[in-house]
Amino acid sequence: MIYAIGDIHGQKDMLDQALARITADGGPDAEVVFLGDYTDRGPQSRAVVDTLISGQAEGRNWHFIKGNHDRFFTTYVRTGRGHDPRVASGIHWLNPRLGGTNTLASYGLLRDTHFAPHTRGELEEFIHSGDGTTRMDASAYHAAAQAAVPQAHLDFLDSLPLTHLTDDLLFVHAGLKPQVDLALQDPEDLLWIRDGFLDSTHDFGRLVVHGHTALDYPQHFGNRIDLDGGAGYDRPLIPAVFEGRNCWLLTDQGRVPLQP
Repeated sequence: MIYAIGDIHGQKDMLDQALARITADGGPDAEVVFLGDYTDRGPQSRAVVDTLISGQAEGRNWHFIKGNHDRFFTTYVRTGRGHDPRVASGIHWLNPRLGGTNTLASYGLLRDTHFAPHTRGELEEFIHSGDGTTRMDASAYHAAAQAAVPQAHLDFLDSLPLTHLTDDLLFVHAGLKPQVDLALQDPEDLLWIRDGFLDSTHDFGRLVVHGHTALDYPQHFGNRIDLDGGAGYDRPLIPAVFEGRNCWLLTDQGRVPLQP
């Protein structure tokens, strides 16, 4: 028996509730896989990362997968780079649509950010942050981020693997390219893929359990399960439990079967 939690996106209160449901169902030693995207959009990214690091330090049977937002976060703090070629719009990680400012606000930085006008496909330029009384240009804001984010948080997120396997299940953040061996998968696809995966009926050998693509509610597609129910957009974070390939969601009413 193994449990999974989809994209948390800075929702610490939802994470606490999900963990409480898992403990009630499987006890304090339950094995849990976290599917990535611990940061951005929600208000409590720092507290989420603290919770995960604490659980790891306590020796809990938890497995963590890296999400694309987690890499966005650490890349910006370490290098100041706020763009990724997989974001076709060209918007900056600090743009509210991606949620980076909410992440850094949880570490004490200003939330108000300003950008130069840009056209889709061009790289959006972050100009400054300010709340009317305090103003930081892009360089100063990045320096403040480096000072505010603990090295342990960056190291934890950077160290995470991109997959976790059991006999029946393949856990990954975004998905896989069909008909490509796992060892040959492009790491970028594991973090970002949608096209060619979401519409595929390919049998991956194991049931694929992923997040990344936000739905209104977790859904079973036969060859894969998407557990991203949209917590980053304030929809509920619903954990799942697996026995072999069979899946149940853990709700207020207890276990609810999730079937194709």
